[in-house]
Amino acid sequence: MADLFQSHRYIAIEGPAGAGKSLVAEMLAEETGGRRIADKPGNQFLSRFQGGDRSAALPAQMWLLMSRYEQLCAAAEEHARCGHSTPLIADYILQRDKLFACLNLNSEELALYNRQYAHFREQLPSPDLVIYLQTSPQVLRRRLRARKLAREQRITMAYLERIVAAYEHFFFHYTTSDLLVINTDRINLAEGSPDLQLLLRRIAEPIRGRQYFLPFNDGSASVYRKILKAGRSAVAASAPALRQLTGRLIPGIFQVAERFSSASGEISRRKLTLASGSGPA
Repeated sequence: MADLFQSHRYIAIEGPAGAGKSLVAEMLAEETGGRRIADKPGNQFLSRFQGGDRSAALPAQMWLLMSRYEQLCAAAEEHARCGHSTPLIADYILQRDKLFACLNLNSEELALYNRQYAHFREQLPSPDLVIYLQTSPQVLRRRLRARKLAREQRITMAYLERIVAAYEHFFFHYTTSDLLVINTDRINLAEGSPDLQLLLRRIAEPIRGRQYFLPFNDGSASVYRKILKAGRSAVAASAPALRQLTGRLIPGIFQVAERFSSASGEISRRKLTLASGSGPA
């Protein structure tokens, strides 16, 4: 499958904690032989902020910003030296850092942060393709509880709702690179699952501008998988099934677009409030 990704040499996976970024990035790196870029551990300020120490918010966010900048710079330099022979697969884009800074910093802290962010951002290349794993707050909460990580159990539903609204507002306006929106609410992202394999096949197909991958929960997935497996010879024989599949898919696309539009309007009407009981991610 590696040769199918030639048009996208730098791919970034985005979405809130619990959306499935790490698994998708790991599987993509394995399929393409690409280099994966993931957040470094060791942010000593983050646990303090998540524990309620408000004074740790700015240093926690600055630690993340500098760490991600250093990672992306080093990866871009190495990528250029290697002649772009394999893709870069990142678990984040730098703009993610600013998104959480807007949620977690007060106005004075944010002004200081923005000066450094702007300096870093202009020096980094943009991804060729961003994959946004769109997930509802309810599904995120369920997945975070299942992971049973202590720091994630402190994340409130109100904070998850603000995160999701901020993500959808951001990607509603995103035009920097090609974008694939994947709604993960009804997708089984377990390693080796049919849904994950189908998702990887979709990512390998040409993506230009903004496109969508939607889950199937009505038996349509089996039709689509058979068509993918059989290739072009199956298209003529599967024409009725394809028409039925398209009839179900198009309304779903409008539903996803409506979520984007709704989130964008809500953010425009009210300023994001500071988060409590959580931290940068």
